[in-house]
Amino acid sequence: MTSFPFFPETIGGGTVVRPFSLYPLIILLVLVTLPRLVHELVPETVISLVPFVLFAIASSLLSFFRGIEPVLGVSVTERVLRAFFTLVIGCLIYLTVALLPRSFVDLRFSLRWLYAGMAGALLWGSLQAIYVIQFNQAWYEMLGSLQRLISIRRLIEDRISGLTYEPHWFADQISFLLLPWLLAAVISGYSAFRWRWRGLTLEWILLGWSVLLLPFTFSRAGVLNLIILITLAVLVSRYRAVKNISLSNPRLTSNSRIRLRSLTRTLAESLFILILAFAPIYLVGTKNLFFSRLWDYWGRQNPNLSSYLNYLGFGPRLAYSGAAINTYEQHVMMGVGLGNFAFYFEDMLPDRPLAEYPEVLRLITPEAGRDRLITVKNFYLRLMAETGIIGLATFLTFVVAVIGCVIFLWLSTNQEERYWGLAGLFGMASFFISAISFDSFVLPNMWVVFGMITAAAWISRRSMKTGER
Repeated sequence: MTSFPFFPETIGGGTVVRPFSLYPLIILLVLVTLPRLVHELVPETVISLVPFVLFAIASSLLSFFRGIEPVLGVSVTERVLRAFFTLVIGCLIYLTVALLPRSFVDLRFSLRWLYAGMAGALLWGSLQAIYVIQFNQAWYEMLGSLQRLISIRRLIEDRISGLTYEPHWFADQISFLLLPWLLAAVISGYSAFRWRWRGLTLEWILLGWSVLLLPFTFSRAGVLNLIILITLAVLVSRYRAVKNISLSNPRLTSNSRIRLRSLTRTLAESLFILILAFAPIYLVGTKNLFFSRLWDYWGRQNPNLSSYLNYLGFGPRLAYSGAAINTYEQHVMMGVGLGNFAFYFEDMLPDRPLAEYPEVLRLITPEAGRDRLITVKNFYLRLMAETGIIGLATFLTFVVAVIGCVIFLWLSTNQEERYWGLAGLFGMASFFISAISFDSFVLPNMWVVFGMITAAAWISRRSMKTGER
């Protein structure tokens, strides 16, 4: 639940992002995270995040001396404090997820509960898909009344939102928070559950359910993430198959004809699976004219990439990105401070007629009751604009440390550790794609994925020292 309506004002009740997970997080902080921070060693990957946090604080404090005027009644102090609070929440989620598991048994326990939570979200999304397929006013209103107990935003008639604020966030949960673990389980044969039926596991069921449901969000970024992850999964699966053959018969795989045949088969399988994945996307797209623009555009005269992006509605996003880049170029080293991009947005917009972007025009035109400030909607560009090149570099250093955990697990000789390495590979690929379309520190997806990868590597390293698994 990303925008829980019953949220105290003192902890962000006036914002759009109000994760319900903050409540169990507080309990875990008191019982687990803080005691372990005091009495136990923490993974080096956790320590690699500290320089970014310290620099983000320094950059934000510096912004108090720039004489920035309030916008829409919001001051720099309010904006910085709110942004810093979201960063602290995100870091605490990461710390808790990284420190809570003490063994791979604990990690499997956490994975089962993640599956259980996402199964509930998929079920709720499936109920919403009913009115998308065949709209029924009574059904839509009944679900809408229940949704108001879950989210501050009403349901959309032609898209599904799951338990989240908007459809894109639900697609991001499926592709970022769920698919990496499922794809790795299906490829490796690993399962967090005992139940199996002729090779069928619960991960297979959840994977099929997710792939079929995600297109109903009509999220372009979510669909792109899905296609890339499936393609990567096919390539990794074929690589593992060829590697297993080479280990069993090195002379056989040294034949160039056999290698060419294997490559051809890999490409054919990838194309076939992509067609299977794209089929529900195309069929669901017939229910949403805006979504079908993805392929309808190319039947027009004189198509080109620039007009295609505008046709898809990416014009405003390009304007946000241009403003962020201009802000970065004016404050290269330290940025403008966390949350302060909103104060520079109007002045830093690219020199283009705003009439082309009604959405942007509405944002910079004061209206009664409108007090929401603009964000970059791109995590990389937000880091560049608000923390400068140093902030971006320190955060990427942390990301590289997480990638190091993935490689460490991937190269392990232990089957379970290799599973976590494979899942980490998909998780990091999903992060690099998803970060193009989100910019909030407080959304848990990124931190949960990073935390589980860190926990798996830390448990593996300690087990190597003690000789236990």
